Amino acid sequence: MDTVQWIILVAIVALAGAGGTVGLLAGRGRKQPPLPPDAGSTTTLERPTTSVEEDESGGAGPTTLEPTTPRPEPELEPEPEPEILVPTLDRPEAPRGRLVRLRARLARSNALGRGLLELLSRDKLDADTWDEIEETLLLADLGVDPTTELVDRLRERVSVLGVRDVDQVRALLREELKALVDPGEGLDRSLATEHQPGHPSVIMVVGVNGTGKTTTVGKLARVLVAEDKDVVLGAADTFRAAAADQLETWGTRVGVPTVRSDRDGADPASVAFDAVKAGIETEADVVLIDTAGRLQNKVGLMDELGKVKRVIEKLGPVNEVLLVLDATTGQNGMQQAKVFSEVVEVTGIVLTKLDGTAKGGIVVAVQRTLGVPVKLVGLGEGPDDLAPFEPDAFVDALLA
Repeated sequence: MDTVQWIILVAIVALAGAGGTVGLLAGRGRKQPPLPPDAGSTTTLERPTTSVEEDESGGAGPTTLEPTTPRPEPELEPEPEPEILVPTLDRPEAPRGRLVRLRARLARSNALGRGLLELLSRDKLDADTWDEIEETLLLADLGVDPTTELVDRLRERVSVLGVRDVDQVRALLREELKALVDPGEGLDRSLATEHQPGHPSVIMVVGVNGTGKTTTVGKLARVLVAEDKDVVLGAADTFRAAAADQLETWGTRVGVPTVRSDRDGADPASVAFDAVKAGIETEADVVLIDTAGRLQNKVGLMDELGKVKRVIEKLGPVNEVLLVLDATTGQNGMQQAKVFSEVVEVTGIVLTKLDGTAKGGIVVAVQRTLGVPVKLVGLGEGPDDLAPFEPDAFVDALLA
């Protein structure tokens, strides 16, 4: 074999050995690396979240797929219902016994009884002393005629009985004052507040501005509410801007409706008519009518109040006409009383500010002048300081 042939043989053997090596490597089962995804594909496979549980041997157990639990919707709290504000109504004090409760207040401010007791308790009751007693009574606005009667009776009884002891003098003076304050001549001090079939009781309240007339109407409403009466207020004082507002405020505090005009200067008779009509429709027990108190001239006042009363009487009778007087005005108040009594038929007197005067004799004087009883008295600024007049309690307060 020549050299060329030898070289060819060696090359063939070398090639055969290389091929066997390749076959041997392929037969060992070697894993091939995963092929990368096709670069041109745009599909993305998303696998669900899985949890791997370990088996007892610590190895990875079978893979289980847990379904995704939807998150619960948050519960919405119900919106709170809007709070309804209910106005708190006042509870008026029962009127019975008010004058007794307020007796101390009247006693502190009224010097009539104290002055008389001091004079009558002197060891010697001469002419000068009796003159002082008479002067004390006149200064207390008792009036000339009642003063003369009281002094004459006291002189006679003291002379006959010869009393000087303070307690005996007080008992004697109480009897005589009681006879003047409550003569028993058919004076009916009750208010006509009883509901008639199909018609409420109608009470007109008259008086000069400044006497506390509108305030008295509001306080009287409280007295009636305390007696379980259904009340309607009529703001017929349309010439004083604040009168209707003031009256409505009083009514609101105790749950009493107020009939009023929307404009100042409206016809008072029309407002009064509407108030009584409302009282009939609602079957109220009492309708209180507050009237104007202008005392510019007698003729104008007479026309105005007369018209109000006539218009009301188209629906039914006016059961009461209460005249409000300021006790501190003394004899000036007596002149006012005369004017009003000529305009309308006054059936009762309301004395306000009685605790602010030492002139308790005005009670006797006004009853003598008008021939009508004092039915109510005001003894302070409190809302329940209007009291039915009780002669016994009043006299006791003077002598306390």
